[in-house]
Amino acid sequence: MSKPLAVIVGVGPGLSASLARLLSGEGYDVVLAARDVGKLQELSVETGAQALALDAVDIKAVSGFFEALDRAPEVVIYNPSARVRGPVAELDPEEVRKAVEVTAFGAFLTGQAAAKRMLAVEPEGGVRGTILFTGASAGVKGFPQSATFAMGKFAQRGLAESMARELHPQGIHVAWVNIDGAIRNPGRTEPADKPDSMLDPDAIARAYLDLIRQDRSAWSNELTLRPWVERF
Repeated sequence: MSKPLAVIVGVGPGLSASLARLLSGEGYDVVLAARDVGKLQELSVETGAQALALDAVDIKAVSGFFEALDRAPEVVIYNPSARVRGPVAELDPEEVRKAVEVTAFGAFLTGQAAAKRMLAVEPEGGVRGTILFTGASAGVKGFPQSATFAMGKFAQRGLAESMARELHPQGIHVAWVNIDGAIRNPGRTEPADKPDSMLDPDAIARAYLDLIRQDRSAWSNELTLRPWVERF
């Protein structure tokens, strides 16, 4: 029997890498997708994952990517997002459009393509698969000079909630994960007076795995993760 397939879109050295290592260790075949696959070579070798180039906002590219998979994925995770900071009166509209496309429209394209593949297979134990979107506190509350990120994440959260209401009864678990704080990615350090003030990417990955393993009688459609010092 073939291993279950997990697809991670928007892979970098932080959370996505932690997810790739964890899922590979849990027996998944992993496909890593990013615009620049050159940066994924080391992770690909480490995890045995296949690295493929993908522009997440290209309609034909995303559709073709999922159609070309040799089997329907059981797990799909969408991580990309883009920020354009600054006073709303001074923002470049074109840069805002591009950022919202990455955060929101790309999430739709990936969610749609993943759902198509999952719906085409017979559910095992009533479950066809899991689709997870990496969100942020910006999808719950807008912050000053962060209108672009809020637009994208609010849209992404709405997409995930709508998909969950539609697809849960069809055996596809959809959830949006609010990462409410900074992630301790490579190159980022915490203030000496605030230990553990950033989210550990390995800990986040384990929370994602818990979502994937949830029994369908108690599926979550939204989860918030924050370090112990984060205000809310």
